Amino acid sequence: MPGFAGFDTDIYPGDDVMSWLRTNTNLAWCGYYLGGAPSHPDTTWMGKRAALQGNGWGIAPVYVGQQVTGPGSQNPSAATGLQDGSQAALMMRSEGFAPGSYVYLDLENGPPIPQAQMEYVTSWVAAVVNGGFMPGIYCSHLLAQTISTSFPSSRIWAFKVPTTASHPVAAPFPCPDPAGCGYAAAHAWQLDQNGVHSLLPEIESSLGMDSSSAVSADPGAPDS
Repeated sequence: MPGFAGFDTDIYPGDDVMSWLRTNTNLAWCGYYLGGAPSHPDTTWMGKRAALQGNGWGIAPVYVGQQVTGPGSQNPSAATGLQDGSQAALMMRSEGFAPGSYVYLDLENGPPIPQAQMEYVTSWVAAVVNGGFMPGIYCSHLLAQTISTSFPSSRIWAFKVPTTASHPVAAPFPCPDPAGCGYAAAHAWQLDQNGVHSLLPEIESSLGMDSSSAVSADPGAPDS
């Protein structure tokens, strides 16, 4: 079953770019970075939810919390999971997301998952649910089954990409069945990273982006 094309990029591209993408490409949804998270201080996406949804965008809220590899804050524990999950729920409320919406915790590492990170995710998930929202997990396709088994209520956004080198991309964006990532129950599959999309001359810009495909046009929407 084909999916719905989506993308994410760390810094908000601007209202004109988002409007152009919605009108001129097959992109149906976007990642929405909750700014001020431990590993994502930029706040340029914040305050944009209502306008984006009004323009027809589906939204996948992303919370970049404690990491165990790469850049960002690296302090995973049960205590920081509770703190960060509570912050994620507060951000979701302040941004006006409907109760029961999904927010995706960003995990950048592959397997094995350290015990401290598992404790962190466990507390984060509990705090998000306690705050009235639902957990999503962005993770490697190699971790997807482990995460799903431990947190069966979560939606999985799995990454499996052929390259992380910068390369050109263009519409129409691919939107294969997310099961193609290797985890059959994936809600979304990030299938391309570090693409560069050249916009029309009137925009006078290019956009760095990661491309995904999801089983729904609104991966953050509450269960129906």
